Amino acid sequence: MNKGNVTLASVVAVGLSLSGSGALTPVDRACAAQAQVSYSQDIAPIFKGWCSSCHAPGGEGEKASGLDLSTYDGLMKGAKYGPMVVPGKPDESNLVVLVQGGAKVRMPFEHKPLPSCLRQNIWSWIFEGAKNN
Repeated sequence: MNKGNVTLASVVAVGLSLSGSGALTPVDRACAAQAQVSYSQDIAPIFKGWCSSCHAPGGEGEKASGLDLSTYDGLMKGAKYGPMVVPGKPDESNLVVLVQGGAKVRMPFEHKPLPSCLRQNIWSWIFEGAKNN
């Protein structure tokens, strides 16, 4: 019985090494590239759900800061205090600093922080050039 197991294991090992060796070697880029983050599909819904109640024309946040997050153009116009987005440079973008809690005031103001996956989407979108796509 022990001999049979060794023989079977040997046959399986030889068979794998001869016929399937290509399938067992590492594959470059095994994971598909992530899709580009879209303003209209990924970022605008974050702003609509978490920010636009204050940062839309006439809202408290828009009155206080001048930042309108209801449109792409409003976001890219920036706030009274300067630009919110530096395309390609998320770590230099005030929007990222504010949603990650790196300033005196964290956004959304007086609410729970954005979930990390949403903060990551914003970071990635800015890193990819902050396109109106």
